[in-house]
Amino acid sequence: MTESDLGSDLGSDLGSDGAAVTAIAAQGVLTIDLGAIAANWRQLRDRARPAECAAVVKADAYGLGAARVVPALAAAGCQTFFVATFDEGVLARGALSRGAAADRAAEPVIYVLNGAPAGAEAEFARWRLRPVLNSLAEIDAWAAASRAAGHPLPAALHLDTGMSRLGLDAGEQRRLAAFPERVAAIGLTLLISHLACADEPDHPMNGEQRRRFTAAAAMLPACRRSFANSSGVFLGPAYHLQLVRPGAALYGIAPTAGAPNPMAGVVALHGRVLQVREIDTPRTVGYGASHRVDGPTRIATVSVGYADGFLRSLSNRGCGFIGGHTVPLVGRVSMDLTTFDVSAVPPERLTAGAAMELIGPNRPVDAVAEAAGTIGYEVLTSLGRRYHRVYRGEMKAVPC
Repeated sequence: MTESDLGSDLGSDLGSDGAAVTAIAAQGVLTIDLGAIAANWRQLRDRARPAECAAVVKADAYGLGAARVVPALAAAGCQTFFVATFDEGVLARGALSRGAAADRAAEPVIYVLNGAPAGAEAEFARWRLRPVLNSLAEIDAWAAASRAAGHPLPAALHLDTGMSRLGLDAGEQRRLAAFPERVAAIGLTLLISHLACADEPDHPMNGEQRRRFTAAAAMLPACRRSFANSSGVFLGPAYHLQLVRPGAALYGIAPTAGAPNPMAGVVALHGRVLQVREIDTPRTVGYGASHRVDGPTRIATVSVGYADGFLRSLSNRGCGFIGGHTVPLVGRVSMDLTTFDVSAVPPERLTAGAAMELIGPNRPVDAVAEAAGTIGYEVLTSLGRRYHRVYRGEMKAVPC
């Protein structure tokens, strides 16, 4: 969404997601393009074929609203989803179930990356969630639950090949291979591992992890394998295996460091200009007097701050875009307000209520992240709940 799409006044009716009165009162508007998310998924699907393309929708679909994002991806043809936690899985299952056919055999699959906590096995089965088992203890507990249910309960198995976070390490992998009965009772549907350096195509860790995963998988029962995250999709067919599971790229984050971003932008964030004032030297701006003007300056105060997820690390480093101009962020980002030097912007474009682009076509999420000294993942997942959210580009289900 561009500045002209919003109009000069954030008080206009901004779309189908909420009443106009909400937009009138909004201090900031977060626009999420579901059509762009679906288009990004289709691009990744086509790149990964013949492997299946899943979608990672953890952390509330990277902060963009899983209740809206999950059905949009399902309508585009996605049949496998990954979340981090049980409650995220329940939310995703509920979003998929609304208006879905009664045939559970055809419903999308949901994997929970953080596994099944002890004692939660029955609830996983109830919500038809598949845990990604990360330890021998989890495997044994899931096998016991399968025996109690009288049939194998489907699950994935995580093999650590270098991240040193979750999953079976090399010793546990060998122990499991030596006692195949430990895994025989469960319905093993997928083996996964996770790339540590996939956004750097030439990093030697990529090939080393692939070799480790291939060797570990060869010791275990044959089933589908999944290795590639968003960046891994761009490493080529050797990393695609039977299923790829992109996350960040779906939401417009660049998958490869230092390369042009092939993904469509998904998010636009606009704040409201509350006030414009003229100051001169030796005046300062904001907490800590961290910015001192060196001459006549116009300062616009915008209604977004770190309580909204507009990161404090952008202080004196970030930018906005208004009236056809990129304007520097001056002073510290405060809880509810941020200040910008708008001296270069024609005064008629700076009336109270004017929309300033903070993330969007002129300030892509990766550029905002670079200015903040972080990554696009953190920018998206930090976006707060005070924004008026507008969802665009919803679609009906299409053939895969």
